[in-house]
Amino acid sequence: MKLTHNAPTVTQQYNTTSESDISDPQQNDMAPSPELEAIEVVIDKIAERRRQITAAVEIKRPREIVWNVLTNYEALPEFIPSLHSSQRLQHPQGGIRVEQVGRERLLKLNFSARVVLDLFESYPKEINFQMVEGDFKEYSGSWQLQPCTNKESTTNLCYTLNVHPKRLMPVGIIEQRLSSGLKVNLLAIKKHVESL
Repeated sequence: MKLTHNAPTVTQQYNTTSESDISDPQQNDMAPSPELEAIEVVIDKIAERRRQITAAVEIKRPREIVWNVLTNYEALPEFIPSLHSSQRLQHPQGGIRVEQVGRERLLKLNFSARVVLDLFESYPKEINFQMVEGDFKEYSGSWQLQPCTNKESTTNLCYTLNVHPKRLMPVGIIEQRLSSGLKVNLLAIKKHVESL
């Protein structure tokens, strides 16, 4: 699927690598699989240090099943490689609040980022999120779930992330790792959902 600058926005937390059949994004950078190559990532420079990163994948399951997997927030680290933890927190107004910690290896150093996200669900089409606390100046986005018109029981899952790293984080490295990590994470979601 081709992405355009007007693609729906979807955001998620930056994730870490763990042991699974989709292991280290750095290994995938060296010898990408055809499945990873099929996931297109579009990066738009919004401002000097702000980026919008969008990617999409087709999942051979109805969107209600994809929805159930994505909204089981505490189970996400079980199959998303770079997501170290994801836990529901009490929300002051009774909404959905999740703390996520991602871990990544950058330039032979271990990098960890924490975000607390408020999530806004529109079943079964869209999950928007906005950082209320964390290691970025801005971290927001959405997941869009659209049925594929010519493919029965197939969902187009589109993720958009708006990110503005703090000054200490080199934006080019963050952009590159988020982009490659996003491919690995989307493929992990696809494989997990299709195994159900």
